[in-house]
Amino acid sequence: MTLKISVVAIALLGSLYTLILNIVGRRSANNPTPENLSDVYDAETYEKWKKYKAECSRLDIVFTVIGAVITAALLFTDLYAFFASLFGENMYAQIFGVVLLEAVVGALVGTLESYISNMIIEQKYGFNRTSVKTFVFDRIRSVLLGLALSCALVYLLMAIHMALGVWMILVFAAAVFAFTLLISFLYPILSRVGNKFVPLEEGELKDRLMELLTKHGYKVKAIEVMDASRRTTKLNAYFTGFGKLKTIVLYDNLVNAMTTDEICAVFAHELGHGLNKDVPKLQVMNFGNLVLMAVVAWLTVSISELYTVFGFEEVNYGFAYILMGVFLGLVQPITSMIMNAHSRSAEYRADRQAVKEGYGEAMITALKKLGKENFAHLAPSRLNVIMEYSHPPLSSRIEAIEREMKK
Repeated sequence: MTLKISVVAIALLGSLYTLILNIVGRRSANNPTPENLSDVYDAETYEKWKKYKAECSRLDIVFTVIGAVITAALLFTDLYAFFASLFGENMYAQIFGVVLLEAVVGALVGTLESYISNMIIEQKYGFNRTSVKTFVFDRIRSVLLGLALSCALVYLLMAIHMALGVWMILVFAAAVFAFTLLISFLYPILSRVGNKFVPLEEGELKDRLMELLTKHGYKVKAIEVMDASRRTTKLNAYFTGFGKLKTIVLYDNLVNAMTTDEICAVFAHELGHGLNKDVPKLQVMNFGNLVLMAVVAWLTVSISELYTVFGFEEVNYGFAYILMGVFLGLVQPITSMIMNAHSRSAEYRADRQAVKEGYGEAMITALKKLGKENFAHLAPSRLNVIMEYSHPPLSSRIEAIEREMKK
């Protein structure tokens, strides 16, 4: 019983950590606006932002508590073992039963939270353009894909552990790493389900983007515009794919809201990530994180008492997958902090590339537009930035760009 209480306590500690960050983030909404961002929101919009932030934070807090209660209830009542027993004596079926229960519970809670977030709060503040039909389709696709990926990882864990025992650590980490690369490779294909992509029309914008690519010896398969406005008013742009299949994707919202200089500045920033090899560097860090995950996985499947105290007769790899998430909650704040620090540094370097290409001023105005249209927090808590932010606060980025321009 002591072991069961300890596991549940660890799970609740993870929820408490998330809850604290949510509360700190909510309180930071009253921080004074940095001087260099005073023109992002007018007084009316700023009041609207504070209300939006308060509603989002309240939603996060409520569902963090709901998630903690559900997790504790599922663990304390041995419901995972009971549900697995409904699938008979077959080990593979019982594993699927556990994964299915986790997926169903997650889908119910996640869909409710997503509906309130997107169809009520985002709708209320003018960000959401997703129809109910599209929302339902997206959620079904997301749940089914998540279930498939979870099953693949669980059965992969089982196969490697049964074949290699203690030597599973590096093999499992390498296998998951290869799996994530495969997903990244397939993302351009998967993203086309439910979205429409059209080639960027000929003209000055495309010519200037191609000029930037040619200047640095970059080749891409295409520059495409995605119909993001069907779902949101927010702005974004990104690179996707590998090698000769690399594609530049611009949200149609971005193309419609920004000037040619501003889009080129955003593009030069993304190009900076490529020139600085930020993605490969991040992949190396991800592999280190996966090795840590593999160590936790090995420890989890090696302690049989972890299963008997929760009603199982033997190791259930589906439940091991759940326990991995619980135990990783103890170390993920540290690993996330390190990886986010690296990511923020990479963002500063990418911004410097925009300055080098002559788009410093345009990058500043583009960042302000991005901040305004995406309803960014202009003065976040230092704690939230350190622990959660993969991008530097907007004010800090603008200060860094201005210093670079003076050089």
